[in-house]
Amino acid sequence: MSLGGGGGGGGQQQLQQISQELEAIDAEIDELSEEIGDLQQEQTEIGEAIDAIETLESGATVQVPLGGGAYLRAEIQDIDEVIVSLGGGYAAEQDQDDAVDALERKRDSVDDQIDELRSERADLQDESDELEQRAQQMQQQMQQQQMQQMQQMQGDEE
Repeated sequence: MSLGGGGGGGGQQQLQQISQELEAIDAEIDELSEEIGDLQQEQTEIGEAIDAIETLESGATVQVPLGGGAYLRAEIQDIDEVIVSLGGGYAAEQDQDDAVDALERKRDSVDDQIDELRSERADLQDESDELEQRAQQMQQQMQQQQMQQMQQMQGDEE
């Protein structure tokens, strides 16, 4: 009887360990989903910037965000003087076509990052599914063992 009880305790311990692993995996999946959302937002902003650069002309009036919900109206003096972030705190002045090319390369890079994160998230989801299935199997085995023990105890009493 103590063997059955010890086995059940070990099973409980394994289930608890699986539960902790599942929680950690779920937290990672949530983080990856948040990163993907941030990158998708960046993609949208890059697309909007490309559209603006391609459609605006010198002399057009635009609203420039200052932060805090405040905007300033400004006139574009030369559309071929676009300042594009290169990353790492650096930026470069480029003409209209080069600026669009740089932003398209940046968007492609963001696309690749999103694909990598989605793949990583899918792998983690697969791992989570496998752990959940293993936990269910262990629970079923433990229930069967308990039923067998109860039946043995009833058989011994008779």
